[in-house]
Amino acid sequence: MYRMNVYTEKMNRAHAEGLKKQTNNRFLNMYEIDAVQRNGEHFPYYFASRRKDGDLMFETGELRADGVVIYPVYRLEPEKLVLIRQFRYPVNQYIYELPAGLVDAGEEPVAAAIRELKEETGLDFIPFTDYDEALKRPFIQSQGMADECDVTVFGYAEGKVSSAANEDAEDIQVILADKTEVKRILREEWVSIRAAYLLTAFIKSDPENPFEFLSI
Repeated sequence: MYRMNVYTEKMNRAHAEGLKKQTNNRFLNMYEIDAVQRNGEHFPYYFASRRKDGDLMFETGELRADGVVIYPVYRLEPEKLVLIRQFRYPVNQYIYELPAGLVDAGEEPVAAAIRELKEETGLDFIPFTDYDEALKRPFIQSQGMADECDVTVFGYAEGKVSSAANEDAEDIQVILADKTEVKRILREEWVSIRAAYLLTAFIKSDPENPFEFLSI
C-alpha cells in the first residue's frame, strides 16, 4: 500500500472541504466533493468510487490496487497476446481490451490476475515477476472521474480457451492476436486506452524475450 506524501495531503485539504455520498449501490457509488477554486469559491465536484465509505482515496491518501490489468503472452505461441472483445454497457459497444478484473479484499494483485484470467478466458496464468518494482505498484486511471487504481500484471497464458466461468452479464470473446492483428485492431476497432499503449509495446516486443520492454 502506498501513501501520498504530506505535501500532497496538504494540497488536497486546501482544494476541498467536504465529502458527501450521493448513491448507495452495491459495487459503485457517486460522491460529491465540496471543492474550492483558486479564488476561494466553492463548487460541487462529482466522482465515482468502488471503495467503501471511510476508505476512499480522498479520505485516506492510500494508493491501493482496486483492480488488475493482465498482459498475457500465449505460451505455446509467444508471438501472440491474449485479448478480449467485450461488450461495455456505458458505450453500448464491443471494446477490445486486455483481460482485467477487481481485486478482492485481502487478495494480492497477482492472485487476482490468476483468478480473473481463468474466469474470463478459461486460461491458466503464469506470472512473470522479474522486472522493476516501480512497475508493480498501483497506477491511477480515470482520475478526473474516479479514484480507481490498477496494477498491471505480466505473464504467460496457457491451456484451453473457455467461457464456462463467465458471468451472465459478461459478453466476452477471447482472441489470440498476433502483431498483424493487433495493428489492425489499433487502426480499426474500439480499444481501451490502457490496452492500446500496452499493445504498442507488444508490437515492438521480441517473442524470445517478450517482457524486455519492462526494463526502466
